[in-house]
Amino acid sequence: MAVERRKKVEDLRSARWFAPDDLRSFGHRSRLMQLGYSEADFMGKPVIGILNTWSELNACHSHFPERVEAVKRGVLAAGGFPVELPTLSVDESFTKPTSMLYRNMLAMEAEETIRSHPLDGVVLMGGCDKTTPGLVMGGLTAGVPMIYLPAGPMLRGNYAGKALGSGSDAWKYWDERRAGNVSDEQWQGLQGGIARSAGVCMTMGTASTMTAIVDAMGLTLPGASSIPAVDSGHQRMATDCGRRIVDMVWEDLTPDRVATSAAFRNAAIVAMATGCSTNAVVHLIAMARRAGVDLTLDDLDALGRDTPLLANVRPSGKDYLMEDFYFAGGLRALMLQIGERLDLTCMTVNGRTLGDNLEGAVVYNDDVIRPLSNPVYHEGSLAVLRGNLCPDGAVIKPAACDPKYYRHQGPALVFDSYPEMKKAIDDENLDVTPDHVLVLRNAGPLGGPGMPEWGMLPIPKALIKQGYRDMLRISDARMSGTSYGACVLHVAPESYVGGPLALLRNGDIVRLDLDNRRLDMLVAEDEIARRKTEWTPPPPRFERGWGWMYSKHVTQADKGCDFDFLERGFGAAAGEPDIY
Repeated sequence: MAVERRKKVEDLRSARWFAPDDLRSFGHRSRLMQLGYSEADFMGKPVIGILNTWSELNACHSHFPERVEAVKRGVLAAGGFPVELPTLSVDESFTKPTSMLYRNMLAMEAEETIRSHPLDGVVLMGGCDKTTPGLVMGGLTAGVPMIYLPAGPMLRGNYAGKALGSGSDAWKYWDERRAGNVSDEQWQGLQGGIARSAGVCMTMGTASTMTAIVDAMGLTLPGASSIPAVDSGHQRMATDCGRRIVDMVWEDLTPDRVATSAAFRNAAIVAMATGCSTNAVVHLIAMARRAGVDLTLDDLDALGRDTPLLANVRPSGKDYLMEDFYFAGGLRALMLQIGERLDLTCMTVNGRTLGDNLEGAVVYNDDVIRPLSNPVYHEGSLAVLRGNLCPDGAVIKPAACDPKYYRHQGPALVFDSYPEMKKAIDDENLDVTPDHVLVLRNAGPLGGPGMPEWGMLPIPKALIKQGYRDMLRISDARMSGTSYGACVLHVAPESYVGGPLALLRNGDIVRLDLDNRRLDMLVAEDEIARRKTEWTPPPPRFERGWGWMYSKHVTQADKGCDFDFLERGFGAAAGEPDIY
């Protein structure tokens, strides 16, 4: 396809650094020559930044050094000049207390790295949970042409002839181990077989949810999110990203032309149809607010009520993993199934509309990617609750929990911290019944700190040994996208700032009514008001550094947990740096 050039060489951002005959540009050119480049390598060409979230502690991105070379190959083939820039990795497995504490740091770093360097366009390389929203948030506000390169899911796990899903089967077999049903030898085998290659979790966890969302928004090459990380097609896709971003620079195809209100709505619908992670709510809202799009919890709940779950992929689905999803046709095939619900006129980064990109998509296995006539679940993956426990909202994933909890009433068993909860849960003499409602508080954006993935509270050992594997749990925390069960999450406002969850007491009756989207404590209003007057704020989590800055400016879960000063509308952006 011929490139319609809206830009001339002299219009490139990089030209402001390299083209003038002045002392400053002399320095810029000489430093590139110091790196071994000639003027012919970079003068008059789009400079393409490759923002790489690789690290040696991020197993999901272990293939990224090779993918960078593939991107560079594409950039060079298209006549651009590629430069790799490292950014914060925010790996999900090792970052404590939670990678969510650093999502906004990555967003800030990405934005400022792009703005402060001579980059005409960028390829954003991510995939592990917070890297996708962090990079996209930064890229949206930086405003230069961008294309997202998703890490891709790892291969399906395997042990003793059974396919394993990362995360989901870890929770499942950990419960069985606590019940005494898994031996040391079996546990070691599961440990070595559950994550077999580079790539993100191969369940429809947060990583695959977020890359699917960005794919549906049109910020990746069509269907790129479905390609397994170690498939040769992933290498070819990386090279295609390099080629395409050069053309995007000449076309001046900036992210504001792609990340529109309609594109966000498309992304939310697709997320619901995939059986998305509950974390998608926080990240979708944060990205939308960066783009100046008004997307609310109520909007997401409305879409959730009307969008059937079509991807039969764990944990919301029962049988399959992301590798199966890819071979069944991938995200393009799923979007084809719900095409009548999408705005197919939306522009995407390949310069074509979403409708154009779905031409030729095929469903090869209609048990993995279900038709509208035979959904996995009649509604979407998520529901938003309101009530006197969560006046600003809470989230539940109905498709991933036992339907008997859709309407449930029971006494609260309240924990003020994760260590307190963990100690009690492992006590086989804990006074608890299946009807109890487990509550963990002080685990939200400020209280966690960072809103850790503690929301899938373990089933008490006393109940595990009786054969129970689910019960109603409530928290202001998040849970892993690979988790499942009757878990109410993201309670807002959080308990740490005096939200109603802080006022709940052991034995108070809690009622969940999913049909009416209600979550309430059955406590008289005057008693709640009296408790409020007695409540005292907990001590601050941070007194200096990043944590202090985070605690002063992070918003609540219903607003996306971004920093207030980074949202669109807070004030005018700094704009382009002066070159002097």
